Amino acid sequence: MISYIIWDIDPRLFPGFELLRWYGVCWVLGMLLGYRILRTIYKKEGIPLIELDKLTTYVILGGIIGARFGHILFYDPIYYWNNPIEILPVKINPTFEFTGLAGLASHGGILAAILAVYLYNRKSKKGYLWLLDRLTIAGATLGGFIRLGNLMNSEIIGIPSNLPWAFVFTRMDQIPRHPAQLYEAIFYLTLGISLYFIWKSRKFYSKDGFIFGLGMTLIFTQRFLIEFLKENQVPFEENLTFNMGQILSIPLILVGIFAMLWSSKSSLASSKHGKRS
Repeated sequence: MISYIIWDIDPRLFPGFELLRWYGVCWVLGMLLGYRILRTIYKKEGIPLIELDKLTTYVILGGIIGARFGHILFYDPIYYWNNPIEILPVKINPTFEFTGLAGLASHGGILAAILAVYLYNRKSKKGYLWLLDRLTIAGATLGGFIRLGNLMNSEIIGIPSNLPWAFVFTRMDQIPRHPAQLYEAIFYLTLGISLYFIWKSRKFYSKDGFIFGLGMTLIFTQRFLIEFLKENQVPFEENLTFNMGQILSIPLILVGIFAMLWSSKSSLASSKHGKRS
C-alpha cells in the first residue's frame, strides 16, 4: 500500500491571527534573499549600493501591483468589477475580513517588474538589459519562495497522482495529487543558483540580455509544461486547449528567445567593430 504525504498546514502562523501568514513570510524571505544576491553582485561589480536600493523599490512595487492586477485582469475580471473593494486585501460582505492579497499572477508581476525597470533605467547609467540580467537571478530565487508560499496555502494544487511522493491536501480534499508547487519551487531555486554561477563565470559580461533571455525562456517553458500537472484555477479554463497560464507563457518564451538572439548578435557586432577599429 502506497503511503502518501499528508499536508494539513495552517496557512496562518498563529491560529486565529489572520495578519501573519506563511505565504507573506515566504514573499518576504524571497525578497530579502533576492536583495542579498543583488547586493553581492553590485559589490563585486563596484556599483554604489544606493542605486540598488532605488531599483529595489521600483521592482517590488511594480511586481506586487502587477501581480495583483494580472490576477484580476487575466483570471477573474467580472468578479472584481462587481466587487472592486476586494482588489484591496479585505472583504466587507457579509462581514469585514482581512484576506491578504488573495490572488497574484506571476505573469502580471513579471511584466510590471520589467516596466518598472524601464522607468528606473531612464535615470540610471546602466543599460536596460544589464539590469534585467541581474534581476532575473534574484527573480528566479523569489519565484521559488513564492511557490513554497503556495504550498503552505495548499493552493495551485496538482492533478491526482498515485506516485509515492504525492501530497494529500486535506484542506482541499482527500485525493493524492502532484505537489506542483514544490516542483516549481525546486526548479526556480535551482535556476536562480545556476544563473548566479553563469553570471559569476563572466562568460556573458559582453552579452547584455543573455541571462535575462535564458531565464525567461526556461521559466516559462517550465511553466507551460508544469501546467499539464495542475488543476485549472478558474472554470473558464476547462473549455480551453491550453489554460491561461500556458497562453500567457508563450509570448514570454518568445521574448526570452529574442533576448538571447539579440544579445548574441549585438555582442558579435561589437566584436567585429572592435577588430576593425
